[in-house]
Amino acid sequence: MNYGLYLSATGVMANSYRQDVIANNLANAESTGFKRDVPIFQERLTEAQANRALARRSNPLMENLGGGLKLAPTAIDFTAGDLELTGRTLDVGIEGNGFFAVREGRQTLLTRDGRLLIDKDGNLITGGTNPARVLDQQGNPIQLNPNLPTQIDETGQIYQQEQVVGRLGVYDVADHRQLMKMGEGRFLAGPDAGSMTQGSGLVRSGFLERANVSPASELTQLIETQRLLEANANMIRYQDAMLGRLVNDVGKIG
Repeated sequence: MNYGLYLSATGVMANSYRQDVIANNLANAESTGFKRDVPIFQERLTEAQANRALARRSNPLMENLGGGLKLAPTAIDFTAGDLELTGRTLDVGIEGNGFFAVREGRQTLLTRDGRLLIDKDGNLITGGTNPARVLDQQGNPIQLNPNLPTQIDETGQIYQQEQVVGRLGVYDVADHRQLMKMGEGRFLAGPDAGSMTQGSGLVRSGFLERANVSPASELTQLIETQRLLEANANMIRYQDAMLGRLVNDVGKIG
């Protein structure tokens, strides 16, 4: 196989994946609490580098070309987004480190999406297409009176008729790299993330955290990625044409 074709093919696949990740970031630029994904690649070893037994069969000149690119696990950028004033008392954002905790089925998930509602049964739930019950500092669902006005202070204390009726849990884990996206802006802590502890962030009532996506920056990266993808695709066409001439023209002369 033509080695250049292989390298160009890995370039197409890598940049196609990067393009999809950036497009997803742009699509969620207005999603509350969304955290952008960062595509990561690493150099692929050549077969001779990966298997020393093959080193004798390799051409040193070819080894200098490298083995192309391969995908590494996509990282999540947990940089905080800007807090946007909404004025709604049940909209809450976190200033600093930490996450709200919600109960989805049997799982406890973490989120920075603070669009909260009180349902007809008095359960404090998240907004969005898949509501989940919000948990307090003890990990229990929060129950409120749906007929009373509600206020939340910076420590997460919830007041109704000037009485403390609950407290929002603000949690954190030691290793954010072990958090996995579960949709709806929620994260599941993997087994190596460490136990959930109290987060240090302050609760800001009347604010929501915007996505940490810069549309201008993402669009610039998208254009750059499209150009790289096209360049690698063109190299495949050029090398295919060269092989065609080698077989059809040079072969006839021979």
